[in-house]
Amino acid sequence: MTTAGVRATARISARDDGRGGTSLPVLDGQGPLALRRTRASGSEARVMLVGAMSGPLGGDHFTVEAEVGEGARLHVGSAAATIALPGQAKGEARYDVRLDVAEGGELCWLPEQLISAGGSELYVSSRVELAAGARLVFREEQVLGRAGEEPGRLTSRLTVRLGGRPLLDQELACGPGAPGGWDGPAVLAGHRALGQLVVVRPEFEKEPPKARLLGEYAALTPLAGPAVLVTSLAPDALRLRRVLDEALRVLG
Repeated sequence: MTTAGVRATARISARDDGRGGTSLPVLDGQGPLALRRTRASGSEARVMLVGAMSGPLGGDHFTVEAEVGEGARLHVGSAAATIALPGQAKGEARYDVRLDVAEGGELCWLPEQLISAGGSELYVSSRVELAAGARLVFREEQVLGRAGEEPGRLTSRLTVRLGGRPLLDQELACGPGAPGGWDGPAVLAGHRALGQLVVVRPEFEKEPPKARLLGEYAALTPLAGPAVLVTSLAPDALRLRRVLDEALRVLG
């Protein structure tokens, strides 16, 4: 901890154990980022990210890194929602996610929602590097403000690269200080929960899912690679989760 805020990093490394399962040679969390291995089935290893402190607060910088080796299968979730809060330290908080999946590896990244509380300022950067033949399920859910509360400022950038080439690169800014129009009819249209799901599977190369609507405010879009992007808006977190769960069911 410093006068400028808390600095913390959590690291996960998953490897094929050679016996039909996945080992975790690195499972290391610092300060507010605690990691726990939980019960899993088959060849998959499951890890839960547990918030040991409030945050991120103003001036904090959290980083989560996960590396999945060839033939390993890793599922990462979180015990509760992450809440961005204003803090005593001035300035923007940062939350960085760095994911790396080798050929033949599989990562399911399914944390709970990120809530942007009033008065907070947070920049989220998620960067995913996939080798050719890697598999990915990546879910991101954001809720603007708690019940009856205006949101803080939230900027989120997601970058996914496959085989060294860009697959998806997008950024969205919401809340006070964000570029005008973020809450207008062409962007959020008054909704306060937004989410996306990126699914990368080698079999999509030959049989990509077709573009379709998944309700009034959700759509499935094939990407230029063996991948699809599902984007959704909803009035609240519960209905957002239902839409993204249904999208996973549709994809099989």
